[in-house]
Amino acid sequence: MKKSTGELAYQVVELQQKIQIKTCFLQDQQDSLQVETRRLGGVSDACQTLQKQVDHFNLENRKLKEDYDSLLERQRWAESKLREQKVQEEEMLEKMLQLKNQAAARMNNQNERRSRARQATLQKDLQTAARSKVTIDSSSSAPSSRSTSPKPELHASRGRGQTRLFRKRRGHSVSSLHEDLLYPVGFCVSARVPARSLQVLEAHEQGINAVRFSFSSDLLATGGTDRIVKLWELRAGSLTHRTTLDGSTEGITCIEFDPMGQKVLAASYDRSALLWRVDDSVPKVTLTGHSRKVTAAKFTRVSNQVVTGSLDRTVRLWDLQRTACVQQVEVVSSCSDLVCSENIIISGHFDCKIRVWDSRVASCTQELPAQGRVTSLDLSSDRRQLLICCRDDCLQLVDLRRWSNERLCFRAEGFKCGSDSTRAVMSPDGCYLAAGSADGAVYIWNVSTGNLETRLPDKHSSSISAVSWSPSGEYVVSVDRSRRAILWSDI
Repeated sequence: MKKSTGELAYQVVELQQKIQIKTCFLQDQQDSLQVETRRLGGVSDACQTLQKQVDHFNLENRKLKEDYDSLLERQRWAESKLREQKVQEEEMLEKMLQLKNQAAARMNNQNERRSRARQATLQKDLQTAARSKVTIDSSSSAPSSRSTSPKPELHASRGRGQTRLFRKRRGHSVSSLHEDLLYPVGFCVSARVPARSLQVLEAHEQGINAVRFSFSSDLLATGGTDRIVKLWELRAGSLTHRTTLDGSTEGITCIEFDPMGQKVLAASYDRSALLWRVDDSVPKVTLTGHSRKVTAAKFTRVSNQVVTGSLDRTVRLWDLQRTACVQQVEVVSSCSDLVCSENIIISGHFDCKIRVWDSRVASCTQELPAQGRVTSLDLSSDRRQLLICCRDDCLQLVDLRRWSNERLCFRAEGFKCGSDSTRAVMSPDGCYLAAGSADGAVYIWNVSTGNLETRLPDKHSSSISAVSWSPSGEYVVSVDRSRRAILWSDI
């Protein structure tokens, strides 16, 4: 019995030990299970995060695919339009070439007709001259076939405030004998200050850059970015279109009449200057050689010579008989405008300088500072005063007899120089200055007082590019960038 009880006790102890071992193993298993459970939860969270990212990327991919499909469709549409445009371009180019060929043919026909007419006229004149008898009067020193007295209508113009004087010209000329003998010099006793607009014209199809009266004040020329020069007759305070001068391939920048009012000189964006007769729409002379746009072209005081200034930093002197450049002066800055007096050429430049040139030696004799970038120059009728317009919104008046840095400055509240090519002018009697402003008004100053005499507003809708005062002193014309030309006077 005792032995049986001892064995049972021993077995109980062994079983308890086994239970403890099993309990420890079970605890280890539970701990491992908890660790794995926590790891599984982390992996599950990561899986959910990755799934969300996958869903987001799928959504982005769908959007990108839609955008790609849309861009692909637009590309196909653009390629289709491009093909259509190329076809249209080829058709338009073909039409343009046809039109140019037709225009060239018409021009050739016109030139041929003019040539035949001139030849017929010349032949007729030669036949008439061959049949006529010439009697030489030794007591007369003037040609018997021409009269050097002013025409009757020139006396009538004195009643309008202008006097026409004539003097002999020397030098060879391709013009007529009458033009060689009679050289008009206009002056005005007293200029009228304009007070109201007489006429408003939509003068060109595009903006107008230049305007100029003839010496007789009965003819006006305007030039614009539409590549043409228009001539207007001024009668009884009204402008009437007379003719159109073409031949320039780009916009007109400057216009000048010869003293007889029979020729028109214009500078162009196409790097050339063109010369017309007022009764012929085809250019008589085309002067080429500048490498950039020509900003100014003026007749010199020497017969058959003109001078041009350009953005290519050169000033060139041209012989019209030979249609050739006879003198070229290199300048350190682009030329904006120039004026001529006898053998002197005065040029204004973008580097805020005024340069004086002697055309006989092709050298700069003097250099004067300006207060800003020069936009235009103008000489008084007596050639004693120089008007300078600058981008600093100031007009300066220099006495050429002194050639000093002393000068009169004219400003006004509201006046603003609208561009690098704004043109200002002096009145023919030298008593007033006129300039157009960016605000669309014409400003006129009194030289003697230095004050603003009047302001002419409300007619222009854009910046005024140029003004011109008639040599008779009666009229002022202003032109702007929106095709408008306005005739002003106090009549």
